Amino acid sequence: MRESNVILVPLPQADETLKYRPAIVLREMPLPYRDLLVCGVSTRLNQYIEGFDDVISSVDADFTSSGLHSESLIRLSFLGVIPRRLVRGVLGSISDERHRRLLQRLIEYLTSS
Repeated sequence: MRESNVILVPLPQADETLKYRPAIVLREMPLPYRDLLVCGVSTRLNQYIEGFDDVISSVDADFTSSGLHSESLIRLSFLGVIPRRLVRGVLGSISDERHRRLLQRLIEYLTSS
């Protein structure tokens, strides 16, 4: 498993239950635990936050390699830290360029005043 992978992990839902959903690995956290900083992926495009979240669709070069089945919203606004042991599988991966863009957006948001 590596950064930029699309993985299947338990994420909290609106009704407070946990459900296995796709997520993007943004960063591996430091040793000794190596938990994963992830952002959720959703088909609910109406949740898009302009200039922050990212949409991946069938016209994108990395859509097929992502393992996603339909146009989806990469929700940088939905972050979580997941223990590696809870990862159910790797679906695919996004491009290195998209991964860098997501990290850059998060850095800019976290360091803005």
